[in-house]
Amino acid sequence: MRVHCQGFSEPGAGSDLASLRTTGVVDGDELVVHGHKIWTSGATEANTMFLLCRTDPDAERHRGLTYVLVPMSGNGIEVRPIRQMAGGHGYGEEFIDGARAPLSNVIGGLGDGWRVAMTTLGAERAGEITTQYPGYRAEFDRLVARLRDLGRLADPLVRDELARLLIRVELMRFTGRRVADELRAGNPARELLAIDKVNWSELHCDLGAAVMSLQGLGGLVRPDGDGYPVDEFRRAFLESRGRRIARGTNQIQRNIIAERVLGLPK
Repeated sequence: MRVHCQGFSEPGAGSDLASLRTTGVVDGDELVVHGHKIWTSGATEANTMFLLCRTDPDAERHRGLTYVLVPMSGNGIEVRPIRQMAGGHGYGEEFIDGARAPLSNVIGGLGDGWRVAMTTLGAERAGEITTQYPGYRAEFDRLVARLRDLGRLADPLVRDELARLLIRVELMRFTGRRVADELRAGNPARELLAIDKVNWSELHCDLGAAVMSLQGLGGLVRPDGDGYPVDEFRRAFLESRGRRIARGTNQIQRNIIAERVLGLPK
């Protein structure tokens, strides 16, 4: 069974993905890849990477890129797990030295990788925007239950903060419905996806901060155990900061909103 991971980001080529330096050279009926990828979700469990590499160094930045499925096992790819603040290893860093893939694994043709990559990212964001609300609502409900157990719900300041968070969670639900309606009608929704990316990532950061502050001093005390154990609320606080970077940084998304939604000059 194939387990895939996405090899897009590189050191120095995250938000500016078109500046990637991983190369692909055609050798007979194969593509030989050299380069360096990072922040790859699920890399330690995957056996196939779909990655972007530059196959035409003389082409414009967004051209000359190729999207290819590359086998990982015993194929010149070293995976190093990245330990995160919360203690997990959900991301990896890959050093690629002569990995080979058949040309039949190229998606969209040589030099047309940018279009395929944008389709991949759009499908990922569109699929999640319509289904992510239940997870955030469940997280909010668990926070309310925790505060109830701590006897904090009678505090009007706590209730006010919870109301603000709930409004933003519900906005995610309605944005998801709007995107689904636009897609069903055959309309592009990239601008709405940019708005949603900013909304859910900033919400997760604010929810993580609220989790720590609303619990009082008890929120600063970690559970007993070896290593660095954290409960789900501390994990949310520690991991939420990275959400501003994942799937396109919020700075890039705000540029898209400014230029394509508000019509502001570049």
